[in-house]
Amino acid sequence: MEDYEKATAFLGLWGPFQQIIFFLLCASTIPNGFSAFSVIFLADIPPHHCEIPGVNLSEEWITASIPTIVVNGKQELSKCRRYKQDIIRNLSAQGFNPQDVNLTDIQLEKCVDGWTYSEDIYQSTIVTEFDLVCDDEWKQPFTSSIYFLGVLCGSFFSGQISDRFGRKPVLFATMMVQTFFTLIQVFAPSWEVFSIIFFIVGLGQISNYVAAFVLGTELLSGSVRVFFSSLGVCLCFALGYMMLPLIAYLIRNWRILLVALSVPGLIYIPLWWFIPESPRWLISQGRVEEAEAILKNAAKKNKVSPPDIIFKEIEEEEKNTKPEETNILDLMRTSNIRHTTLILFLVWLTLSMGYFGLSLNTSRLHGDPYVNCFISAAIEAPAYITSWLLLRYLPRRLSCSISMLLGGVMLYFIQLVPPNLPSLSVALEMMGKFGISIGTALMFAYTGELYPTVLRNTAVGSCAMVSRVGSAVAPYFIHLSVYYKYLPYILLGTLCLFSSSTTLFLPESFKRPLPETIEQMQKREKMNCKCFSRKHKEKDPYQNTTSNTPVVQILQEERL
Repeated sequence: MEDYEKATAFLGLWGPFQQIIFFLLCASTIPNGFSAFSVIFLADIPPHHCEIPGVNLSEEWITASIPTIVVNGKQELSKCRRYKQDIIRNLSAQGFNPQDVNLTDIQLEKCVDGWTYSEDIYQSTIVTEFDLVCDDEWKQPFTSSIYFLGVLCGSFFSGQISDRFGRKPVLFATMMVQTFFTLIQVFAPSWEVFSIIFFIVGLGQISNYVAAFVLGTELLSGSVRVFFSSLGVCLCFALGYMMLPLIAYLIRNWRILLVALSVPGLIYIPLWWFIPESPRWLISQGRVEEAEAILKNAAKKNKVSPPDIIFKEIEEEEKNTKPEETNILDLMRTSNIRHTTLILFLVWLTLSMGYFGLSLNTSRLHGDPYVNCFISAAIEAPAYITSWLLLRYLPRRLSCSISMLLGGVMLYFIQLVPPNLPSLSVALEMMGKFGISIGTALMFAYTGELYPTVLRNTAVGSCAMVSRVGSAVAPYFIHLSVYYKYLPYILLGTLCLFSSSTTLFLPESFKRPLPETIEQMQKREKMNCKCFSRKHKEKDPYQNTTSNTPVVQILQEERL
């Protein structure tokens, strides 16, 4: 089969067509930044204590009805217990003052009348709405896990559906699922209903992101593709993430906040008429005429003249060849491909656990939760810029390994910080997230480059699916600090260091064209496996220093 990038070199790299695709697909990922971390504010737990009915009780007795406990060396009001109110009312009726009574001798009871929540930060959250505290406190982190379980299922199904029915339909269908069900959550009458809808929102969130990522990867070429996959979509995701605390700061009611977060998704409906289907995918399905029509329309926008027949060899092949049918089992087809897939699963799992664990942990840090969340989001901008530079100038394996090594080492150092320097611990945690964010951006681009067109969306979607197991576990993983303050950081650091070493066994894709078929991927895998042998002297047929890459494209990449 003729090399796709060679056949489409007449389009150039950065014409009006590529610019439209680049900016529209990047913009489509902004709502994902809202959705992925909205739970930070939707489900935060404000200060609270048992409700004390004020009937026939003075303010002095109401205040004395809540026992105090020691938490981290500080006196705090109990959140889940109060002094038994029958006894308190009898003492009050007899004319006693709280100072005249040994309150510690009074029996405690649960918050049978509900809770009083502080409104200093939030007007309402789902915690205050549905009383997700004390005996039901487990529901608060489980809410995040339910969302990420939806993301996991969406990763599993959307990749295969996209490889079968196309990138464009899945992109817009999942975009509408995310928008519509985010709006429906506003009317949730209970935590159970909210969680079910939140699961569906998760289904759409990752499917939208992966579809946009793969579509852009296949529509763009050369250094523009690298810029899109490593910086474009990631920065727009981070932009949505940074906008979230700003919007949440202005809107303190969780229902109104969901309305505000769902509205931007409606803006993207008209993009259907501007974003085409992937010609690479159409060719893999044998629909060469449709692919050529898209490319000729792109040539018109770029004001260049396309050849009369763009894919000459392909048109001859499709007469005698059926489209290659693939499924998720092809990720384990041969031992070489299976090893690559398993290593990627481990790396994605580690990065996701670290990324979401540290992101969701911002509400536990000292200071204002809105400021903490914004800092956590803002640190991703330089991380993604760094990932783009690494992808442009350094081999993929080395870049991914170094980024995870940085994240793991920073998390290890947190346990060495003296207790009187909490700001230094926060700084190290942000540096750890910096390294993990670099690795996350690199792995999206790296994974897309390793797999062929017929399997690319399934591969990226499957890796994203496995990674969401880590994100679903992340809320409870961070909760391990209850048993030992530094345990989460030690475990995450260990996983990062181990994954960093396994990345070195992956194939290299730096400056090599995207494989179109599984056979091409298999050849690349074999060449990388043989490279450890001293007897190996064969030249890699995919090395991008040969005539595989058009001179025009090389010159254009140099100018960029």
